[in-house]
Amino acid sequence: MASPAIAGDAGDILKGGAIGAAGGAVVGAVVPGISTGEGALIGGAGGAVIGALDRDGRRWYRDERGNRYWVDKRGRRHYKR
Repeated sequence: MASPAIAGDAGDILKGGAIGAAGGAVVGAVVPGISTGEGALIGGAGGAVIGALDRDGRRWYRDERGNRYWVDKRGRRHYKR
Protein backbone atom coordinates (compact mmCIF):
# COMPACT_ATOMS: atom_id res chain seq x y z
CA MET A 1 0.00 0.00 0.00
CA ALA A 2 1.36 3.41 -0.94
CA SER A 3 1.47 6.32 1.42
CA PRO A 4 1.85 10.04 0.74
CA ALA A 5 5.38 10.99 -0.19
CA ILE A 6 6.91 12.82 2.74
CA ALA A 7 6.02 13.77 6.28
CA GLY A 8 6.12 17.43 5.28
CA ASP A 9 3.09 16.93 3.06
CA ALA A 10 0.70 17.31 6.00
CA GLY A 11 2.32 20.62 6.87
CA ASP A 12 2.08 21.80 3.27
CA ILE A 13 -1.60 20.85 3.14
CA LEU A 14 -2.34 22.68 6.39
CA LYS A 15 -0.33 25.72 5.33
CA GLY A 16 -2.11 25.84 1.96
CA GLY A 17 -5.47 25.47 3.67
CA ALA A 18 -4.72 28.27 6.12
CA ILE A 19 -3.54 30.64 3.40
CA GLY A 20 -6.54 29.78 1.24
CA ALA A 21 -8.93 30.28 4.15
CA ALA A 22 -7.48 33.71 4.94
CA GLY A 23 -7.69 34.77 1.30
CA GLY A 24 -11.20 33.37 0.98
CA ALA A 25 -12.34 35.25 4.07
CA VAL A 26 -11.08 38.51 2.56
CA VAL A 27 -12.84 37.76 -0.72
CA GLY A 28 -16.02 36.86 1.19
CA ALA A 29 -15.90 40.18 3.01
CA VAL A 30 -15.55 42.14 -0.23
CA VAL A 31 -17.74 40.23 -2.71
CA PRO A 32 -21.48 40.67 -2.20
CA GLY A 33 -23.44 37.43 -1.87
CA ILE A 34 -20.59 35.46 -0.30
CA SER A 35 -20.19 35.53 3.46
CA THR A 36 -16.82 35.63 5.16
CA GLY A 37 -17.33 32.08 6.47
CA GLU A 38 -18.26 30.71 3.06
CA GLY A 39 -15.25 32.41 1.49
CA ALA A 40 -12.99 30.94 4.16
CA LEU A 41 -14.37 27.43 3.60
CA ILE A 42 -14.00 27.61 -0.17
CA GLY A 43 -10.54 29.15 0.04
CA GLY A 44 -9.41 26.64 2.68
CA ALA A 45 -10.50 23.68 0.57
CA GLY A 46 -8.81 25.07 -2.53
CA GLY A 47 -5.64 25.89 -0.63
CA ALA A 48 -5.49 22.40 0.87
CA VAL A 49 -5.76 20.81 -2.58
CA ILE A 50 -3.02 23.02 -3.95
CA GLY A 51 -0.91 22.38 -0.85
CA ALA A 52 -1.23 18.64 -1.43
CA LEU A 53 0.35 18.89 -4.87
CA ASP A 54 4.07 19.11 -5.36
CA ARG A 55 5.55 22.08 -7.18
CA ASP A 56 5.32 20.22 -10.48
CA GLY A 57 1.59 19.57 -10.00
CA ARG A 58 1.93 15.85 -9.28
CA ARG A 59 0.95 13.89 -6.21
CA TRP A 60 3.99 11.97 -4.98
CA TYR A 61 3.94 8.69 -3.05
CA ARG A 62 6.50 6.38 -1.45
CA ASP A 63 6.74 2.66 -2.07
CA GLU A 64 7.68 -0.03 0.47
CA ARG A 65 11.39 0.76 0.07
CA GLY A 66 10.95 4.52 0.45
CA ASN A 67 11.39 5.45 -3.23
CA ARG A 68 9.31 8.40 -4.45
CA TYR A 69 7.00 8.01 -7.45
CA TRP A 70 3.92 9.53 -9.08
CA VAL A 71 1.15 7.74 -10.97
CA ASP A 72 0.08 8.74 -14.49
CA LYS A 73 -3.44 8.52 -15.96
CA ARG A 74 -2.88 4.91 -17.01
CA GLY A 75 -1.85 3.85 -13.50
CA ARG A 76 1.87 3.51 -14.27
CA ARG A 77 4.40 4.50 -11.63
CA HIS A 78 7.12 6.98 -12.53
CA TYR A 79 9.98 7.02 -10.04
CA LYS A 80 12.02 10.08 -9.20
CA ARG A 81 15.58 9.74 -10.43
